[in-house]
Order: sequence, then C-alpha cells, then structure tokens
Amino acid sequence: MQIHHQKHHQTYVNNLNAAEEQIKEAIAANDTSKMISLQPALNFNGGGHINHSIFWQVLSPKGGGQPTGDLMDSIKSNFGSFDNLKKELTAVTVGIQGSGWGWLGYNPGNGRLKIVTRANQDALFPT
Repeated sequence: MQIHHQKHHQTYVNNLNAAEEQIKEAIAANDTSKMISLQPALNFNGGGHINHSIFWQVLSPKGGGQPTGDLMDSIKSNFGSFDNLKKELTAVTVGIQGSGWGWLGYNPGNGRLKIVTRANQDALFPT
C-alpha cells in the first residue's frame, strides 16, 4: 500500500498540479486550443487523484467482515444480502477491461445503493 500511495497516487497529484498550472497559463493567454488540449490530462490525473482519495478514506485497519447498521439495512434492501452485493460487485468489476474502478455508491436522488464502474481513472463523479 505504501508504494501505491507514494508512487501511483502521488504521480496523479503531481501531474494534476502541472496540468493546473498549464491551464492557468492558457487561460491567462486566452489560448483556447491549449485549454482544450489539457482536458484529457486534467480528467485522467484529476480522476486518479479523486478515486485514490476515496479509496484511502474507505480503508480501515480493522476492516473486513460484514457491515452493520444503516449500511447493512440498505445493502439488504437493495441487494437482498451482503453475499449478493459481493457477487454483483465482483461480476461487474471482473468485466472491466484494462484499468478501472468498481464502486458501491449511494444515489441521493432515489435513496438507493448502486454499483457503478469507471474505466481507467474516470472519476466516480464529474471532475
């Protein structure tokens, strides 16, 4: 995990910072072509930073096992059981070709849990 944090995540942060500096310069110069050309770097590195930040926040030193309380109630309501959730999450994430992420998220619009995937470093939510 240390290598993942200090190498992978740090690289996304460094590259995002560099892209942000370049876009500030492009905005100041009113260089629309440069601004547009930086969008992929902002998306990839911004998404990598956001996804890894969420990943670090949900880890627990004593994690594992089944959730409890409201989360478990929502899992049962949305998936029938914790085992069903794990099966569905596994099924969609093994289908990701190449790099990507699988997330269990909450949709505040309908109050339901939802499994979503993102390719490469596309963020869970828009960057």
